[in-house]
Amino acid sequence: MTIRQHAIARTPDRIHSLPMRALAVIGGSLLLWASARAQVPFWPVPMTLQTLAVLTLAGALGRNLGLAAVALYLAEGAMGLPVFAAAPQNGIGLAYMAGPTGGYLAGFLLAALIVGHFADRGALRRPLTAFAVMLAGVAAIYAPGLAWLAQFTGVEKAFALGAAPFILGDLLKAAIAALGLSAARRIPARPGR
Repeated sequence: MTIRQHAIARTPDRIHSLPMRALAVIGGSLLLWASARAQVPFWPVPMTLQTLAVLTLAGALGRNLGLAAVALYLAEGAMGLPVFAAAPQNGIGLAYMAGPTGGYLAGFLLAALIVGHFADRGALRRPLTAFAVMLAGVAAIYAPGLAWLAQFTGVEKAFALGAAPFILGDLLKAAIAALGLSAARRIPARPGR
């Protein structure tokens, strides 16, 4: 067994059985739906707990399951289920995804990829390293989100409407995810597991 395989195998949050993996993915998509509903209304981008949920899911589940949970959430929304923050008021399905917040939804996938990648490699064990990874995840959400939003509002207004009101809150969410996940990863596995 290589050092990398050993480190991944010892990661306490690995889920091995197919039914448990499916349950983790479905549970993750439900968590994203619930986090979209916990919101402070802003326009055109509502303030939700989704950033915290995406970062935490990817950190806890790893790259593959984290991506699968986010992809399932997006597929549910694309099919017309009212899972998004402002749905059904601002539309449902692909129409909502093509609206001003569509780039942030795409950024959720990028964030899950980045955070999950580093989680799989054990980078979330130390709080400062975990915080740096979470900041990279936040940046991965903001980059396509702001680029897409600028198509609707112009570049100048995109930052003022889609980033400035959220930066402090997202820094706090990144810190919460980093501290929680780094603490959880330091808990020793129970014997026999």
